[in-house]
Amino acid sequence: MRISVQKEDLVKGIQTVQNAVSVRGSLPILANILLETKDNQLCLTATDLDIAISCFIPAELHEKGAITVPAKRFGDVIKELWSDDLIKLQVVKGNTVQIETKKTNFKIPGLAKDDFPQIPLFVNEKNAIVLPQKTLSEMLRMTQFAMSRDEARYVLNGTLFSFNGKLTRLVATDGRRLAMIERELEKPSPIKKNVIIPTKTIHELSRNLQDQGDVQILFKENQIQFQIDQTYITSRLIEGEFPNYEQVIPQKTKEQLLLSTKDFLSATRRASIFTNQESQSIKISLDKNRMVISKNTPDVGEAYEEIETDYKGGGLVIGFNPNYLIDVLKTIPDDKIKFELIDPEKPGMIRAENNYTYIVLPMQIS
Repeated sequence: MRISVQKEDLVKGIQTVQNAVSVRGSLPILANILLETKDNQLCLTATDLDIAISCFIPAELHEKGAITVPAKRFGDVIKELWSDDLIKLQVVKGNTVQIETKKTNFKIPGLAKDDFPQIPLFVNEKNAIVLPQKTLSEMLRMTQFAMSRDEARYVLNGTLFSFNGKLTRLVATDGRRLAMIERELEKPSPIKKNVIIPTKTIHELSRNLQDQGDVQILFKENQIQFQIDQTYITSRLIEGEFPNYEQVIPQKTKEQLLLSTKDFLSATRRASIFTNQESQSIKISLDKNRMVISKNTPDVGEAYEEIETDYKGGGLVIGFNPNYLIDVLKTIPDDKIKFELIDPEKPGMIRAENNYTYIVLPMQIS
């Protein structure tokens, strides 16, 4: 292999794929990035066997070929080169990669491509689900914080993608809260499918999605692939049955409040300052036309704050983990949200525009 590539393009390619590099894998080659010439471009690929990321960048091809290089060392060298450098990459004797510019010359031992896992690029545009990148990015931002981090609850360590003709729904839950959002597809798909996508893949998707262009979603056996411009993210799917989340969404709520998102968030943040490990909940008290958020923790302090609302019901006192409220309120772009309650023992519900629903379990008031 012998190619020329601009530093800016190569750095971007390395940054795109580097998070898929295996850091604790038993196979040494998984700590490498695969460099391969394809269709007059350079393709960089990294994988930890659960997720693979491939990125195509412009390159001038002098001789076709492929090689794998240690991801960290290769990335460190490229990053430190002069910003306007044209970089020449060449595989020389013994699978060594030579990195050459006008003033510098480096050699890094690599490994042959033979033992690097084959990462297929799915090609079947007729069966692709197409979403605007901006739409999927917003959907992920509104749900991913609710994913579980408990390894024992493996099926919850990801986000459910539900595709049903014109409708796409994302759901994430950790058992104590649940975030759900729906969007209609501009280009309806015949595919009806429910899949659970792992946490790491969700984070990489969020990192790569832009405000322009579309993302194509394709399936193959127990894998899913997202094509974002010249980047391909391929991931295994989580096997197992996602909980019947529709059962926990209240059909009817007793009390409905229309609140300023900003005021609710700010007051909750201030009250959370007075929580500690032994006393994590804040108290929300409802009375006519007002909501009070308060917290009193011995040796820590006390908070009391009123928020105006159009509440017409009777008195109600309920406790919540403030972090579960802060997580959702800081992601909602709407000026107003609906906060719906049934009683102190039942989940609270926050609704926002664009078919967004958030369910949160109450806590005992300490």
